[in-house]
Amino acid sequence: MILDTAYMITAFVTLLVVIDPIAIAPLFLAMTPNMTSAQRERIARRAVLVAGLILIVFALAGEEVLDFIGISMPAFRVAGGILLFLTALDMLFERRTKRREDTTEADPDHEDPSVFPLAIPLIAGPGAIASVILLIGRKPGGEGLLIVLTITAIVLFFMYVMLRLSSRLEQAMGKVAINVFTRIFGMLLAALSVQFVLDGLAEFGFATSLG
Repeated sequence: MILDTAYMITAFVTLLVVIDPIAIAPLFLAMTPNMTSAQRERIARRAVLVAGLILIVFALAGEEVLDFIGISMPAFRVAGGILLFLTALDMLFERRTKRREDTTEADPDHEDPSVFPLAIPLIAGPGAIASVILLIGRKPGGEGLLIVLTITAIVLFFMYVMLRLSSRLEQAMGKVAINVFTRIFGMLLAALSVQFVLDGLAEFGFATSLG
């Protein structure tokens, strides 16, 4: 079986940008104040596992769920592309980071943030769920599913590593570097989201697919 390299790169960049481990790492520190390394490791592991389970469920049955409620894949592709574009705008203008910080501050006494708000909605949020379904929709079949699940696992493992190294990351990079990376990722996500919308419109006959 010859793997589609372009599709793999698109899937990796999309999921890496949407899940955004670099932006979540500093928030993880804010949600786990005064905790030991062992406690933070346990919370990070649980958050990544729960988020992974959610994304796997939508990867395996997301399109069937859409069919059940009467939503076509092209329509979801357009809606998902618009959602990802809004996420990109949030990243470019720092609104997403501010909203995530507000989510963190909304429940300061929460002792275990692994499921909420870490796993949901910070890691496996609407953007990540939409991305998984959209990516598999672009390449139906076993190969697309295998690629998306593998890349999802890689990105989530990277997320786990970033959470474990969040203290060192913050000291090493600083807020300026993190802001620069966030804006670069936002520009890439904006371009990818437009491609999703064009693909969806092409299936409706309103545009010509370029992908």
